[in-house]
Amino acid sequence: MLGADAQRLSLEAEIQSLRSRMEQLFMQEKSFTSDKVIAVSSLLDTKINEYMRGRHRKGE
Repeated sequence: MLGADAQRLSLEAEIQSLRSRMEQLFMQEKSFTSDKVIAVSSLLDTKINEYMRGRHRKGE
């Protein structure tokens, strides 16, 4: 099990990776509304919310 700091860093890395992937897909698809871009965007939103909930619990 990861500690809170390691878990936060892991989430940050995952968020950065998803953001890059979404940007790449947008460039390929030339659309923010393509199914692929929307799928990655939804996952990115979920991870950002997870990250923010973790920050809220710590009172940061």
